Amino acid sequence: MTKADIITEIISETGSERVDTQKVIETFMKKIKQSLTSGENVYLRGFGSFIIKYRAKKLGRHISKDMSIVIPAHNIPAFKPAKSFTELVKKNVPIKLKIKK
Repeated sequence: MTKADIITEIISETGSERVDTQKVIETFMKKIKQSLTSGENVYLRGFGSFIIKYRAKKLGRHISKDMSIVIPAHNIPAFKPAKSFTELVKKNVPIKLKIKK
């Protein structure tokens, strides 16, 4: 499902205008990005949390040059689904499902 698909489904369920719905979705995503880039996690009860994860410095390999490289410590954005969300997926999605990209 893409952002356009989500917008279309919201429009069909709510009857709102495409422009308004698109603006709400875009603003929602922008606010999550702003919160995470300022170091603040976002918690959506019953859905999940957008969090910042710390990755420690580690040794990696540059395979084509056959040499070791140091990957510096860094932060990455991550999503942690709520327990109820996780259980819903476990219960309803078949185990051998191939996810479409």
